[in-house]
Amino acid sequence: MRRRLIQSTLAVVLVVIAVFGISLVIVESRTISNSAQERVDSEAVRLASIVDSRILAAENVNAEVLRNPVSKDQYAVIRMPGHDPIEIGTKPQGDVIHASQQGEEGETVTVQEPRSAVTREVGRTLLIIGLVALLAVVAAVLLAVRQANRLASPLTDLAETAERLGSGDPRPRHKRYGVPELDRVADVLDSSAERIGRMLTAERRLAADASHQLRTPLTALSMRLEEITLTDDPDIVKEEANVALTQVERLTDVVERLLTNSRDPRTGSAVTFDLDEVIQQQLAEWRPAYRSAGRAIVSSGKRHLQAVGTPGAVAQVLAALIENSLMHGGGTVALRTRVTGNQAVVEVTDEGPGVPADLGARIFERTISGRNSTGIGLAVARDLAEADGGRLELLQAQPPVFGLFLSRTPPARKPDEDHPMVR
Repeated sequence: MRRRLIQSTLAVVLVVIAVFGISLVIVESRTISNSAQERVDSEAVRLASIVDSRILAAENVNAEVLRNPVSKDQYAVIRMPGHDPIEIGTKPQGDVIHASQQGEEGETVTVQEPRSAVTREVGRTLLIIGLVALLAVVAAVLLAVRQANRLASPLTDLAETAERLGSGDPRPRHKRYGVPELDRVADVLDSSAERIGRMLTAERRLAADASHQLRTPLTALSMRLEEITLTDDPDIVKEEANVALTQVERLTDVVERLLTNSRDPRTGSAVTFDLDEVIQQQLAEWRPAYRSAGRAIVSSGKRHLQAVGTPGAVAQVLAALIENSLMHGGGTVALRTRVTGNQAVVEVTDEGPGVPADLGARIFERTISGRNSTGIGLAVARDLAEADGGRLELLQAQPPVFGLFLSRTPPARKPDEDHPMVR
């Protein structure tokens, strides 16, 4: 592209120089020739006038008297009746420019000038025009190179940016070039890079969340299946199979919830549900794990509370808190329910050392963990709670007390949702 821009610019300049240069050469050549002819004519008239004045004054007319007025490049012949011709200068050879003038006393003055003088002057003019044209060409080439670089370099840069996007590097460059069209392309590429970056971040976040959230149900399901393989009692097999089916349903709910949040984290499917059922389900799922660790998990507080939310999401939040207490806490884990205002609160606490002072509220940030863990569980739990209109807070750091706040009143619906109008 750079070469084509230079060639096209140079071609335009050469055409302009050729058109105007040839026209200028023709005009200048004619002007120089006419000027030479006028100069010879003027010299003949002037000599005739001098001869007439000297004849009338009865003065002597000879070559010495007339030599000074005549230019050294010119040759003059004065013919007077009854006198020999008077020659001034050297008679030129070859092509000449000449002029004759008849005097009032009958004399004839002829002036000649070699045409080579005109040719030399035309040559000097052509040389000047050629030098000017050469300077114009050099200037055009320099300007074309600069303009080509100004246009080609940004295009190369934009191509590299597009290639980086295609190779998976979505960092926007925020680089502009001072050319509106190219800056527009750069804006579009930067916007695309930001969108791709957000999409990649969302995909990585979904993968991390899925890995973390599916781990607990899969572990519980694996434990139930192991119980089935280790017993021959049909009643125990049936009970464990029912629990395993419940775990499968929860896995399905976890996957659907993760996919829903990945598309739009504000989308919820809140309903009114019995909070006791979710808590008892979590106690049943986690009691074997706590028993294996030599610890206990209990519940207390107000019973038969109705809360608004997604039961599966609330179960995932409680599971994240219970698992967090199992991994990082100590002693007995207690789930307490209470009511504050129009909200139902589930508090999860244990007898462990609690949250380090340097973490505090940052415990809900991704990758933040007090020990060697992913730091994803509490962040996902908070997102799930907020998606249903609730909130998850650290009420106390030592000993740790986490509070899940859920609304007790369903969100008001618009009148036309309860009673559609027939139009």
